[in-house]
Amino acid sequence: MDLLLDLLQGAGIAAAIGIRPLLPVLIVGALAVANLGVDFGGTEFSFLESWPFIAAIAVLAIGLELVLLRSANTSLWFGLLAVCVVLGGLEGAGSLADRGHPAIAGGIIGVLCAALGAYAARALFTRARRRLDAGAAATLPIYGEVAAGVAAAASVLAPPLALVVIAALASLLVRGRRREERKYAGLRILR
Repeated sequence: MDLLLDLLQGAGIAAAIGIRPLLPVLIVGALAVANLGVDFGGTEFSFLESWPFIAAIAVLAIGLELVLLRSANTSLWFGLLAVCVVLGGLEGAGSLADRGHPAIAGGIIGVLCAALGAYAARALFTRARRRLDAGAAATLPIYGEVAAGVAAAASVLAPPLALVVIAALASLLVRGRRREERKYAGLRILR
């Protein structure tokens, strides 16, 4: 049972990082320093709760976000995706290593959940940005950070809530794709 809860914790943290990486890394790092729900100390992942690491991730995430806001370059988004996937894998592995479980399973689940979070959030924010005026669209990253922070904190403090986070992201991704398919269904040319 402990292994399942630790897997859920790592998966929820990674999914939250996929939505937006900054606030989840800060929250999980602060909770780990306070030993509330997670503690990376004494593992090979102890750097995840060190303030230099957290500060470096904050600078990287803010820098990427500012560049992405000014440019619609897809390759930059893939850079952010790579950061999210690596961080999700590390946090997932650290969550399992915290309680003495093999870290590899947490790393794999972390990578997958971070990718799910990133793709679902990108699809949602892209659809929302199309419908909003420029001023309202500028607030979307704030909503994303808050949602990601809440998801990360909930996953650490109550790991079963990670199931809700992952199910919501999967639902957003599937429903968004269905909407896009229906939108363009009438535009297909039959041969």
